Amino acid sequence: MTQSGTSILRIGTRGSPLALIQARLVQAQLAQALAVDAATIEIVVIRTSGDAIQDRPLSEVGGKGLFTKEIEEALLGNRIDLAVHSAKDMPTHSQPGLTLAACLEREDPRDAFISRKAKSMMELPRGATMGTASLRRQAITMAARGDLRVVPLRGNVETRLRKLETGECDATLLAMAGLKRLGLAELATHVMSVEEFLPAVGQGAIGLEAREGDKRTRDMLARIDHADTSIAVACERAFLAVLDGSCKTPIAGHATLEGNTLHFRGLIARPDGGAAHDISGNGHLRDAVQIGEEAGRELKHAAGPGFFD
Repeated sequence: MTQSGTSILRIGTRGSPLALIQARLVQAQLAQALAVDAATIEIVVIRTSGDAIQDRPLSEVGGKGLFTKEIEEALLGNRIDLAVHSAKDMPTHSQPGLTLAACLEREDPRDAFISRKAKSMMELPRGATMGTASLRRQAITMAARGDLRVVPLRGNVETRLRKLETGECDATLLAMAGLKRLGLAELATHVMSVEEFLPAVGQGAIGLEAREGDKRTRDMLARIDHADTSIAVACERAFLAVLDGSCKTPIAGHATLEGNTLHFRGLIARPDGGAAHDISGNGHLRDAVQIGEEAGRELKHAAGPGFFD
């Protein structure tokens, strides 16, 4: 990591192994696009509240914004020039003055089932424990297997895998994108299809956040933006915004592009899996945000007032 006096850009990131891999991926792509030495692009590690608080579910302590709060403060304070986030960890709305400026090409968006006691979630014995801190994963699991017991499982990928090994739970669910980036894809017992286990909004995508008024950095990020991923993520985040989604709300949403056509599927559920509503839609990619917003409004109407209370 370079000294800031010699760097042309400063990248802010969490310090987990996965976060650092993602930051280095951004660093390498920027270096290639700008034809500079990667060492001139500094990686600044920032400890977030989400990393510090490990003993409680995120839904109880402020939601997924805890993984971005301190990094965004550094961005607003001009201590870094861009922030690298897992797009699924980004709050529904950026802080004033900040914008999601680009996305790298999306990795595998699917969820992986991991267990030594069964080959798939449906083959787990009755009463088995599923470890997860995600209300989305909890709700979809409970809807499919109401007999399972869902227990909290926090920590980075390696920590959760270690807890699984020591018997804190019988199975867990992790994002395939993270496993692949960490070189751990072979640990997936069963990869859940998007149809059977709808991903989180932004899952598999790396989001690059910058200051709205920083044209220099935004122009640099535009050179590594993967347009199809940014369009799909914009659709998904528009869906989330209408539903005012957070870690307190089980919401799933996934968009794909086929030529000029965007396909979207969204889902809202109660945490116990007892009720769920889903929706599908498609349209021209130029209407990505509108497609997401309309899907959100339709699901909000279908669920009725008080659904998430």
